[in-house]
Amino acid sequence: MHYTSEKNFAEEADRKDLLKNFKDLFYFPVRNGKQQYYFTGNSLGLQPKSVRSFVELELKAWEEYAVEAHFEGKNPWFHYHKFTKKHLAELTGAKELEVVSMNNLTTNLHLMLTSFYQPKGRKNKIIIEAGAFPSDQYALETQIKLRGLIPDEILIELQPEPGEHCLRTDNILSAIRELNEELALVMMSGVQYYSGQFFEIDKITQAAHEVNAYAGFDLAHAIGNLPLSLHKDDVDFAVWCSYKYLNSGPGGVSGIYVNEKHGSNNTIPRLGGWWGQNEEIRFKMQKGFHPMKGADGWQLSNVNVISTAAHRASLEIFSKAGINTIREKSKILTGYLEYLLNDTMSGNYFEIITPSNPEERGAQLSLLFKKNGKEVFEALTKDNMLVDWREPNVVRISPVPLYNSFTDVFALGNSLRNILGQL
Repeated sequence: MHYTSEKNFAEEADRKDLLKNFKDLFYFPVRNGKQQYYFTGNSLGLQPKSVRSFVELELKAWEEYAVEAHFEGKNPWFHYHKFTKKHLAELTGAKELEVVSMNNLTTNLHLMLTSFYQPKGRKNKIIIEAGAFPSDQYALETQIKLRGLIPDEILIELQPEPGEHCLRTDNILSAIRELNEELALVMMSGVQYYSGQFFEIDKITQAAHEVNAYAGFDLAHAIGNLPLSLHKDDVDFAVWCSYKYLNSGPGGVSGIYVNEKHGSNNTIPRLGGWWGQNEEIRFKMQKGFHPMKGADGWQLSNVNVISTAAHRASLEIFSKAGINTIREKSKILTGYLEYLLNDTMSGNYFEIITPSNPEERGAQLSLLFKKNGKEVFEALTKDNMLVDWREPNVVRISPVPLYNSFTDVFALGNSLRNILGQL
């Protein structure tokens, strides 16, 4: 793609955009009577306009049927968790049996670690990227302590090479092979929240399996952002949230992927719950846990219907747009943002620490400021440009293909250029 810094380039790109009409499906925040430019979909996605009707449908079912809505009405609640499976399977590259929406991300991560972190003697180490999102770090730290082990001795945090900001795949694979018989689990992000690096899930998983270790991923910043192929890559498990790129509401329902080879293995240790029990005998209220096959066997309680209704509204949009079409626009849109940023004195004020290779990133660029980073962030906010600040000195910008246009990105570039010029 040959980019230019002229506005007519952005306008022409918008005319050709296959997803241009999807922007109208979302609400944008308004400040002082002016609609804001929204570039923080990697933190909280915008509300789809269809959410209200999806939620109101279940409120109406509650009103009309009360408890009987579990088995009556348009969407019987007993099966409600199944209504998202097709969409989630498409987004994750999984079989419907391997995915289910439930709980929140960190709860699900603890459930997965209970099953897939089983240290035995010297085989007790866990690999994670340094600077992983705090909730992942806390979950791993406490899971290690629960097993009577010392986190500083168990958790191997991989650092980038000196002077670099992202991990090299070869270094990750080397670390896995070097630990060999000591490695129990590789637990990494799909997309690193701070740098925006997209890890090579297939190669990492294969290397983990070669040393008889499990491979799991936190896909909070990956699902809905890039196409995934969890089943093909033979990933053991994954977790995600739905309120970032999946636009399903603050604190929205999370989800899990469990490879079918594990989902059909009832000997894997797990924490049981009523909704994970075989649905054929669930209401017999008998002793003895007999889990559902697949990811459903890790459910604890009945689905949060209201939250999942909002989730369904957004997933319908993804199904119509298609994750591959979203990804193609994302590459061009993020590339355009990168072009404009490199044209705004970036060398003097900031460095883009997200990989420049489009195959190694999603819809995010992280700007590491050498000085005045917080002032720039505040100035952008004042200029109706909603971006994200991460301590100590990074501004994250996320051009989301479903609702950001090329002219949005052009406006951001102009705003940043003017702010830096004043500094």
